[in-house]
Amino acid sequence: MTHTKCLIIGSGPAGYTAAIYAGRANLAPVLYAGLQMGGQLTQTTEVENFPGYPQGVDANQMMMELREQAERFGTEMRDGEVTGIDFSARPYQVSIDGEVALTADSIIIATGAKAKYLGLDDERKYAGQGVSACATCDGFFYRKKVTAVVGGGDTACEDALYLAGLCSKVYLVVRKNYLRASDIMQQRVKQTENIEILFEHNVTGLFGENGVEGMHVVKRKGEADETNYDVAIDGLFLAIGHTPVTEFIKDDVKLEEGGYVYTDGRSQQVYAADGSILPGVFAAGDVCDSVYRQAVVAAGSGCRAALDAEKYLMTLDN
Repeated sequence: MTHTKCLIIGSGPAGYTAAIYAGRANLAPVLYAGLQMGGQLTQTTEVENFPGYPQGVDANQMMMELREQAERFGTEMRDGEVTGIDFSARPYQVSIDGEVALTADSIIIATGAKAKYLGLDDERKYAGQGVSACATCDGFFYRKKVTAVVGGGDTACEDALYLAGLCSKVYLVVRKNYLRASDIMQQRVKQTENIEILFEHNVTGLFGENGVEGMHVVKRKGEADETNYDVAIDGLFLAIGHTPVTEFIKDDVKLEEGGYVYTDGRSQQVYAADGSILPGVFAAGDVCDSVYRQAVVAAGSGCRAALDAEKYLMTLDN
């Protein structure tokens, strides 16, 4: 069994940034990439809103550059998925793919969150070719085009309003006959001329030759007056929520509503389920962020977590 001063779980912007800072602090961090190397960002195409890339950058290229930077400062990259952590004693015992594989003095949890999808085969088919779960990431590519947003909550309304400032028309596809969003968000959406709300609608599929050209929808699904028809669009945005990757620690750490890891805002410190501090355990990125979910924010929290870990490890040495 191996031992590390600093274990980083996750390979998105938060995990790689934490690795860069931990490596520069001579902590010789070990990073487990998880099932999706590079995180959610690798599911998009070009990134235009990350500082330092004035012409934009291919998402996979950016993540590879972050990985290379972390490796340059001594991070050991390992494949495998962390499936469990024993928080009962220190150093913490960590299981990889079901088997106890190493111990760690400090742990940075940066496993991210997964966007919820409708479960349509066409979502996978058109991934990166007209289907996105991040309007602020990809909306820029649909200037003066027609898009659709699926969802009826505040996030869906915010995405629709954001896209309305870029697109010629935005359809808001709502399964219910009402919006779940706050009153002020509902008012803004309903007052925006180029947003059309499709109440009691479900998206059942997508079509297009070289990317999304339209969506198949059904109105009042399962009812006597059910209606099926097609709507021409250039892009479909999902805004039906995210699921943080916390299954492997859900019984051990304090979680917020929706399953996000709780941090108090003053640090990236993680707490046990009973509210006590878990010494040397920190969280970063979308796994503890239900609000912003942006790569640059995740990177910033990865920096904070690494600095927190460095400070904690200094107390062990003294």
